[in-house]
Amino acid sequence: MKRKALLNLSVVVAMFLLLLPGQVWAQSGSTTSDPTALVLATDYPDIVVGQGDSISIPLTLQTGSEPQIVELELLNLPEGWTATFKGGSKVIQSAYVLPDKDTKVTLKLEPPATVNPDTYRFTVVARGEGTTQRLPVSVTIQEKVPPSLSFTTDLPVIQGSANTTFRFSTRLKNEGDEDVDVNLIAQAPDGFLIKFKVSGKEVTSIPLEANRTKTVSVEAKAFMEVPAGDYPIKVMAQGDNVEASLDLAARVTGQPELTISAPDGRLSAKAEAGKETSLSLVVYNKGTAAAHAIKMSSTQPQGWTIEFDPDQIPQLEPGQQTEVTAKLRPADKAIAGDYMVQIKARPEESVTTEQVDFRITVNTSTLWGVIGIGLIAVAVAVVAIAVARFGRR
Repeated sequence: MKRKALLNLSVVVAMFLLLLPGQVWAQSGSTTSDPTALVLATDYPDIVVGQGDSISIPLTLQTGSEPQIVELELLNLPEGWTATFKGGSKVIQSAYVLPDKDTKVTLKLEPPATVNPDTYRFTVVARGEGTTQRLPVSVTIQEKVPPSLSFTTDLPVIQGSANTTFRFSTRLKNEGDEDVDVNLIAQAPDGFLIKFKVSGKEVTSIPLEANRTKTVSVEAKAFMEVPAGDYPIKVMAQGDNVEASLDLAARVTGQPELTISAPDGRLSAKAEAGKETSLSLVVYNKGTAAAHAIKMSSTQPQGWTIEFDPDQIPQLEPGQQTEVTAKLRPADKAIAGDYMVQIKARPEESVTTEQVDFRITVNTSTLWGVIGIGLIAVAVAVVAIAVARFGRR
């Protein structure tokens, strides 16, 4: 009964060890306590490559408690193929394997250029001191997908004003099995500057690995004033015998842009304290869209009043102008001198306000000047009488 239990336990342990994941390995029949025990293993016993690709198979050698020199050989090599064992960057035929340390070796295979797609099987042989290990490996060579590019985006049309930077997020994919260097080219209307960016950096070409996709930002900026409308932009990716293109569009919606000035261009006027003065203004729309419900307003010194006629302009088309009269009245006790008055105009569809500063020179009233002169004369007369009267004493 006891022997049966031990037998069952041995079976369970053996099945557990067989199910453990790990390297494909070849090992001598000796126990691990054997000083000359030898292990030959690889993580990738069956690899798949395309025609013309390089083939590298990593190998691992292990020994028991004693170091040993292990010679390497490859069997079943088809005609026209070459095989090389490399340790680091050196070509080797054997390796010195130390205890408790994995020795890494790379098997490099080079098939002929005309190799047919198929699965090729080989046997790696490691010969140690009295021990020989064999490790089966295979290489499957497939036909390569010819080079091909695709250029796509979810938003081919972006809308904005003339001073907007139109940013298109695009995807450029290499659908072939070979890496390719791609040049990025754009065709845009006059007045637009196009930039390509990858990961925030401006580029004109990028390397694109096989079966990989990169996000390319296409930025279109108008460097001169353009009228409202749709502007087509074509971007192209060109590599070795491959090309892809994508049609984009920048939709310029137009925007009003106002200016305020005087009919003669002078931003100054004269006024008299306490009296109303009319100031003629010209409001001009130099933008690319109509301005609606333009509200006139001002900022002036304390005690001043300013009224506009009209105080609101219903509509101003691009390239049109209209006159507005500003009726301003300086404070009654304003001191003679220069003051700044800010005139503002804001259309209802804009978040910005056009403003301009007018210099207003204030003169005091003539009446007050006469009164002042009279007071001075009276003061002089009083002083003269006082001197004449008390001077005799």
